[in-house]
Amino acid sequence: MSRLALSAKILDHLDFGTPSAERDIGRGLEKYFVESAAYQRVRSGAKTIVLGNRGAGKSAIFQMLARRERVAGSAVIELSPDEYSYELLSATLAAENAGAWAKHGAYAAAWKYLIYVLVMKEISRKGMRLGKGGGAEIYKYLRDNHTGTQLGKLSLLVSYLKRLEGIKIGPLEAGFRTRELDRLYKLEEIHSLLPALRTVLERRRTLVIVDELDRGWDSSEDAKAFVSGLFQACVSINGLHPNLRVYVSLRQELYDDIPALYEDAQKHRDLIETLHWSEESLLELIARRIRHSAQEQGYDNEMLKRASDAACWAGVFPGPGFRYVMDRTLYRPREVIQFCTEALETARGRARSLPLPIAALARAERGYSEERAKDIAAEYRFQYPGLMNVFDVFRGRSPALSREDLLMLGLELATEEIPTRDTGSWLPYTEPEELIDILWQVGFLTALPIGEARAYVGAHQAQYLNLAAVQHFQIHPLFRSYLGLQEPAGHPAG
Repeated sequence: MSRLALSAKILDHLDFGTPSAERDIGRGLEKYFVESAAYQRVRSGAKTIVLGNRGAGKSAIFQMLARRERVAGSAVIELSPDEYSYELLSATLAAENAGAWAKHGAYAAAWKYLIYVLVMKEISRKGMRLGKGGGAEIYKYLRDNHTGTQLGKLSLLVSYLKRLEGIKIGPLEAGFRTRELDRLYKLEEIHSLLPALRTVLERRRTLVIVDELDRGWDSSEDAKAFVSGLFQACVSINGLHPNLRVYVSLRQELYDDIPALYEDAQKHRDLIETLHWSEESLLELIARRIRHSAQEQGYDNEMLKRASDAACWAGVFPGPGFRYVMDRTLYRPREVIQFCTEALETARGRARSLPLPIAALARAERGYSEERAKDIAAEYRFQYPGLMNVFDVFRGRSPALSREDLLMLGLELATEEIPTRDTGSWLPYTEPEELIDILWQVGFLTALPIGEARAYVGAHQAQYLNLAAVQHFQIHPLFRSYLGLQEPAGHPAG
């Protein structure tokens, strides 16, 4: 492998991008974006529901999708996190048991109403020809029903839900109530416009993108109905016309936390794209960013293109350093970007040449490890409140643990012989075997499969491991520096 020779002066300008795709789209994401097979399936419309853990690249896919569709002339509607508030929904709407109105179906109807109205508004705003193909009907409806209103997107959704709620739990005669509910669930107000909308869509491709549904997530009744109803609406609307696509991204733990969503997903698994990254694809991600920064600093573009991904990495970091970084991640792009960026920050003003020594990575590890441990605990704060306090129980212990060690520790935690804070809603009711599974699933533990001598794996590497048969575990290296655990021999000194 020929090494890419870079001057240490590039450290002042080397930039791996931001952890947030929304900010990175204006800084070069389009130039160094990895067009994975997952992205291609989403862009083609074959997959419209994107699942992945925090930092797995869902928003990057949607940012690139929106950018390229706009360039191609498509209409793109993006619903931003500022436009939904689970707290407002819970405060505004009656509880589901107040009149026994099924919120999942109500939210699905309200989402369909909202999205269809937004699509009609967008294509009308973009210069729809009113005299042909049903455009006049759509224009008349919008003029009569949605002109001059100051309702935001969430308010429009809530107003439809309130109409359903008023009939469901209001003092209405049963027959009238049934007819009105049927009318609202079937979207009779706009149903007659759908043939006209299909005609207009022949000439105007339109995308609706709903991202970051986890912002403000509170695991409430309304939050779960909000997301599961959106999922159902997305599947329904995408059947109207090939030129209309609704895309939704969900964090994996939200998906796991919503029973109605999971049940629906079994019927539409072919529409779901779950994001997974390999070592090779993550190396490509970092190498593309190194090439981009080097090119911006005047390095020969042809030379950069000829350099392999491994050579690009070795031009900045020590060759073995990539394995060191990967061992301390859960294979998420945001983690790799964060670790490499922190290593660069610690090296600036100190390094005199490239590649950096591996100690530069070791120096960055303490802060990275603490931040990632807190982020992962925060990811699961609704399923497992106080998870960070469970992590802290392992502070100062050996990173290697047998199944018997973990079972005993789980029993002590469940019986509160080892006290923890904020875990009362789940830990006392969790069997020791179940706690092992939880700690493996969230990434805290790695496991040694039967028949292996040394290769410990995490849930991000072996999703279908028979964990019940595993006898030997280790605390994932990502957490060890934060917990002050002694590293195995060969760990580089800081």
